[in-house]
Amino acid sequence: MLSAENLTVRYGSAAAVSGVSLQVKEGEWWVIVGPNGAGKSSLAGALSRSVPFEGTVTLDGRDIRSFSPAEFARRVGVLSQNHGPVFGFTVEEVAGLGRYARRGGFLRREDPEGPEQLEKALALTGLTSLRRRNMFTLSGGEQQRVFLAQVLAQDPALMILDEPANHLDLPFQQELFSLVSEWLKTPGRAVITVLHDLSLARLYGTRALLLKEGRSVAQGPAGQVLTRENLRQVYGMDVFAWMQGMLAGWQE
Repeated sequence: MLSAENLTVRYGSAAAVSGVSLQVKEGEWWVIVGPNGAGKSSLAGALSRSVPFEGTVTLDGRDIRSFSPAEFARRVGVLSQNHGPVFGFTVEEVAGLGRYARRGGFLRREDPEGPEQLEKALALTGLTSLRRRNMFTLSGGEQQRVFLAQVLAQDPALMILDEPANHLDLPFQQELFSLVSEWLKTPGRAVITVLHDLSLARLYGTRALLLKEGRSVAQGPAGQVLTRENLRQVYGMDVFAWMQGMLAGWQE
């Protein structure tokens, strides 16, 4: 599905990502993890074409730079940490923007599946009752759910989610990851998620890429990557002991 070879992202003379390669196949849920400043969001930005990069990234064997914006949007849905100003629009209008790339071109509105896909996206994200609300009146968590609905309405084959649980209360974190897990069961789909929460990464990721200072420390099946020694090398602490200590606080 998606392949990256020797991918590098630079900001001026500093490399945020250095020579990272990975292969994302159908049915996989990749989690990109590492400490702050490891290059996680920069890598996601390169894979989603939102930041310039060196190296090669292909989607179904085709260089992603060769896709038109509409073509790319029909295949890849992106949920980023930062969103543009949308405060003049309603929930339904913002979520419906996910269908733009499927309307057949500029000023054309042929999208027979659009209304159904939008209704599904609003229902799945619990936003049906809020559809007429102005975005300005929503909490940060509610806004994040709207942008997730936009990606779901887009109906892509690949979703790239950059810290999707930001601003979400615990019930909606659970719902979001359960929703994405269910979405992934449809053949021909894959997910790449940037996460700082290692518990979520262990629970949902089928494959993991562990970054430190822009470089890949380990990648592969999540259970084989997120090991005690690998995490100690990257975070400089015994992450397992820390997690187990926190869990002990919940024992009755």
